[in-house]
Amino acid sequence: MALLGAGALAMFWDMAPALRAEFEDWHSHEHFPERLRVPGFRRASRWMSATGDESVFVLYEVAAHDVLGSAAYAAHLNAPTPWSTRMMPHHRNMVRSQCRVVASHGDAVARHALTLRFACASGREGDVHRHLGALARSLVARPGFVGAHVLRHEDPALPTTTEQRIRAGADRVADGVLVVCGYDAAALAALRDSTLGDALADVGVAPGAVVALYALSHSATAADVT
Repeated sequence: MALLGAGALAMFWDMAPALRAEFEDWHSHEHFPERLRVPGFRRASRWMSATGDESVFVLYEVAAHDVLGSAAYAAHLNAPTPWSTRMMPHHRNMVRSQCRVVASHGDAVARHALTLRFACASGREGDVHRHLGALARSLVARPGFVGAHVLRHEDPALPTTTEQRIRAGADRVADGVLVVCGYDAAALAALRDSTLGDALADVGVAPGAVVALYALSHSATAADVT
């Protein structure tokens, strides 16, 4: 398994350009270290939109899905620092998926990432995961790509937290997330345009899937902050 565990937290939100510098300062120097000191959190990666919009993508790799419902993690979510309290309301249009890893091939960090946020048509989850798992496996060997990972959301046993309450609007969820990492932005864009479009409906992906391209901003592991 390329991801550093059997669980992952995939988050997407919008951050206004005027706040981007402070956001990245806070996120790299306070928030990442805080999260990576939670037992079971193994790697954190932040990606910023590669197409000029305000979108942010963050992926936390965790040892197991139950880390996302642990008392240690909940303690941080319910006691945000003053800086976190100031930044959280600016996380607009939050999509937060607490996932089990369905398939993971190749590397999890590269210069570029392509994400697909999706839901499955009724009764088609198995078809979708088999198709995307096979696609992920095949991508690793293609020029321009280094890894691909399929994630499935599952709510942990955790009540609404303080951080959720202070963000702008209720968090939404993507039922599934595909993350493709590569060193060639053009190759990822070609995958977006040729494969991750309307044809996905044929394998059971429900209408409304969202595809986005990102560039790496920062990545760290738990060993980097201990």
